[in-house]
Amino acid sequence: MFCGSPAVSAIPQIMVAPTGARLGTADHPALPLTITRIVRTARDCFEAGAGGIHAHVRDAGGRHVLDVGLYRELLVELATAVPGMLVQVTTEAVGRYSPEDQRRVVRELGHGQVSIALREMTLGQSDGTLRDFYHWANEAGVRIQHILYSPGEVRMLEECVARGIIPEQGLELLFVLGRYGGGHDSRPEDLPRYLRERKGSIKQAGWAVCAFGRHETDCLVEAVAHGGKARIGFENNLYNRNGDVAASNSERVLELVGAVRSSTSNMSGSKASARLQSGRVGP
Repeated sequence: MFCGSPAVSAIPQIMVAPTGARLGTADHPALPLTITRIVRTARDCFEAGAGGIHAHVRDAGGRHVLDVGLYRELLVELATAVPGMLVQVTTEAVGRYSPEDQRRVVRELGHGQVSIALREMTLGQSDGTLRDFYHWANEAGVRIQHILYSPGEVRMLEECVARGIIPEQGLELLFVLGRYGGGHDSRPEDLPRYLRERKGSIKQAGWAVCAFGRHETDCLVEAVAHGGKARIGFENNLYNRNGDVAASNSERVLELVGAVRSSTSNMSGSKASARLQSGRVGP
């Protein structure tokens, strides 16, 4: 188990999300579903400039699973292949898993970096149950990135912190721009609505953005420009900025690295350095 609760964010400037829970190789032949392919993709993306990977695992039939055994296998392989890369595991429910299932996998796995959607974990749960879990995670050194699908959920998180359900220490947020499915693509102008809700106890929390659809790169550049971090990859989008289908997850990372470097080249040296200081950006 990861021990301790570092005050400084461990989330890198760029994290790749190469697999997700919904798409398959019919959607893109380079979508990595097996542990071997996920590890190979992670290595390529690390070399391209991603300091971390947001990891899903799939069963033999290609279905998203919360499987402690598969996660352990993946963690061992990643530690060997890309020892410098942060690995965050998902607890995404996808309509298959309950909050109890999600808490079980986090406790049994004992890994130090996980993502949890606030709306999924709190569904139908008592304050006491939630408080026990979130405070256990904090004390055990399990760093949770809270996934927030709307500005309203930012307010919901602030309320949970104010009521003592979620500890204030080490908060990490992920703002989700856009949605799965046509007609719900993200736009850079979606971001300010989230930022305006960062009040009270979560004002100083670390935050990152993921963005669905073909404006992914522009949304993530906007996030970095406002002091946030970026999660990119086939989980959210298969297209490059010019509208072409990306050849690989590493191509998406390379495009973002170039776009971030281009945008920061117009800043003063100290401001650009501050934007890029957390984690890996570029070879």
